[in-house]
Amino acid sequence: MKPVQFSERDHDLVSAAVMEAEKQTSGEIVPIVARRSDAYHDVGLHWAIGTVFVALAFFAVFPDYLRDLAGRLMGDWDHQVADWKMLTILLGDLILDFLVVRYLLAIMPLRMALTPRATKARRVRRRAILLFRAAAEARTAGRTGVLIYLSLDEHRAEIVADKAINDRVTPETWGEAMALLIDAVRDDRPGEGLALAIGRVGAILAPHFPRAADDINELPDRLIEL
Repeated sequence: MKPVQFSERDHDLVSAAVMEAEKQTSGEIVPIVARRSDAYHDVGLHWAIGTVFVALAFFAVFPDYLRDLAGRLMGDWDHQVADWKMLTILLGDLILDFLVVRYLLAIMPLRMALTPRATKARRVRRRAILLFRAAAEARTAGRTGVLIYLSLDEHRAEIVADKAINDRVTPETWGEAMALLIDAVRDDRPGEGLALAIGRVGAILAPHFPRAADDINELPDRLIEL
């Protein structure tokens, strides 16, 4: 699957959608897109450590294999290799296993593929909350900000809202907006997906937080691409 890209047209489409949605609600909608929510360096480290333990367990179960390997490496046809030499070879093998896996998982697509879905979900959610606090929560006087966050490499989206909104709108209500966004991204229509999700969020907010004549626009009406 080719990487999702946001064109200038997508930016214009999303900005227009935010402005249109906010015509009917006092809520502020902030769309943010990131390539990924975390570097997942620890995932590569965990796989490398796991490989070391698997290799160590293998040699513990099949010690003759280690003895044969040591004999071939030392050129001893009788396989009478001193214990310290076998342990040195074992240590070298474990270090090699660790380094091979660690550097293989420096390749980001491979690292992402081997990262558990639950780990991705937790980190996308955590990043969305951090961005919401920085970009929306602290900047809306009425505590009526909504963040739509899309993390591309994880193929996940999150909607985070202020307390005033959460008191009136259940998390399940955002499901349709999320579905519109994810389906469009899968079809390589990320700008349209965000625009549709923004429109749906605006429609959800309007009955609870209608637009008043004296409302001011507290946040920029644009897509933030990290």
